[in-house]
Amino acid sequence: MLPGVYLATSKNGSTYYRSNITFRNKHISLGSYKTEEAAHQAYRVATSILSDTQSIENSYYQTYALPFEKIVTLINFRDNKMYIPTPIYLRKNHFSYYLNINQELKFDIDDLFYYSEHKIIQRQGHLFVNDYGMQVTILSRYGIKPHAVLGKDYRFVNDDPTDFRYSNIEVINPYFGVSRIENKGVYQYRVKIHIKGNYTIGTYSTAEKAAIAYNKAVDMAHSAGITKKFPENYIETLSGREYAEIYSKLKISSKYTDYLKGLPG
Repeated sequence: MLPGVYLATSKNGSTYYRSNITFRNKHISLGSYKTEEAAHQAYRVATSILSDTQSIENSYYQTYALPFEKIVTLINFRDNKMYIPTPIYLRKNHFSYYLNINQELKFDIDDLFYYSEHKIIQRQGHLFVNDYGMQVTILSRYGIKPHAVLGKDYRFVNDDPTDFRYSNIEVINPYFGVSRIENKGVYQYRVKIHIKGNYTIGTYSTAEKAAIAYNKAVDMAHSAGITKKFPENYIETLSGREYAEIYSKLKISSKYTDYLKGLPG
């Protein structure tokens, strides 16, 4: 058997070839291959990468014997002496997570442990991880809702949508049904609810009051016999007593209340 190659047998009895390499006392699997020659070529390329100083980009364009993710893993281990199974490369004050050769995401070191164990999946422009059997958007780690709109509910401070460092993500609106608007340099928060069309509930001075107004509008809709399920806003900064006091004082659009009164009983 050629160096770095091991014969293996699948459950159906067919044989295939596994490629492995040992570096800094770490036994690293390089993948499975149909032929002994392909598995050996993967071993040879891995040996070259680990003994060289070439960048991720140069290594990728010079060989197709290894998956791109494995190239990133090997080069990070070579340069930073830390083996990470996902395609992460450690930088000075952050790390890069490579979706592919053309897509490099940036994260704070605080997230290293999480993304070392969770592979990022891209689907229709959205980024997810599998967490406890569920697909979870990576934006949820910043308190951003799954259906949040870029530019309306959150933004990238430096306009780089690949930079997921915490300092670069500003959550404009963390609540359902709430939109931040600017009036003569002052931010206000407008609330809308969708019931066979959009109804404006009102405009409020803080995001918290707006979020409570949305909840109040939902309660009123349910009291009027509307069975639609609405998301609920949670305001963790307020005690139950504070929430109730604000709730009771908030004014709701007369147009909305008149609409509810006009519904068949």
